[in-house]
Amino acid sequence: MDAIVKITDKAKARIDQIMNDEKYDGNYFVRVAVESGGCSGLSYKLNFDNQEQKGDQFCEDKGIKICLDIKSYLYLAGTELDYSDGLNGKGFEFNNPNASRTCACGESFSV
Repeated sequence: MDAIVKITDKAKARIDQIMNDEKYDGNYFVRVAVESGGCSGLSYKLNFDNQEQKGDQFCEDKGIKICLDIKSYLYLAGTELDYSDGLNGKGFEFNNPNASRTCACGESFSV
């Protein structure tokens, strides 16, 4: 399973912490998606899931299983998921090479 979405060490540590805190078992994976919305037209969505949907694409990086629906796969191939805990805000960050424009808050993009 080649990684469609790569995960940094900081993102892996935060994902592991959340999965442990929420007592998610080994059947859970990280679902990453793109939805319409945000100031640039498309926004990122990240959550934990244990239910596979028709058309889901899976990859794994650093022992983290990642799921993308087929539409999101087209937008997110090659993306790096990072986690920031700095003074400018905490949260997951998407470093997406497919984005031609990103809004100032980093939560939405366009291609």
